[in-house]
Amino acid sequence: MPLAQKSDDTPTLIIPTDKVGFIIVKAREFDEKVADSDPDEGSNPTDDDNADILEDKAGDGTREELVGAINALNEDEQVELVALAWLGRGTYDLSEWADALQLARDEHNKRTAQYLLGLPMLGDYLEEGLAAFGVSISDEDADS
Repeated sequence: MPLAQKSDDTPTLIIPTDKVGFIIVKAREFDEKVADSDPDEGSNPTDDDNADILEDKAGDGTREELVGAINALNEDEQVELVALAWLGRGTYDLSEWADALQLARDEHNKRTAQYLLGLPMLGDYLEEGLAAFGVSISDEDADS
């Protein structure tokens, strides 16, 4: 079973916090992308003030990294990640963690990454889910 129990019966996560942190960062980068406004552009990116980097284009590295990170998780970690997103968006609360895990396990399939990328604010949901467990992710780049 993917759920570890503390002695006080508070659930704990088996998915490593650094993996969730990486997914949060990539999800936020992905959420900042906008639709491709100029699919046939032929000008120099410098002339366009490098605005294309914020557009969601085929072969986008951010999307590929995010999908790769989610797909690299084992099944139990993917189940927890989905349940964590549900917890963070308020579908479940921490007292219902076992129910969230069970539903995530029942509905698990090969399209976990696509499902999660379809959730707007995925990074925020995951961060809120972690906060419910008393875990915080600090952005190391914020100090730079």
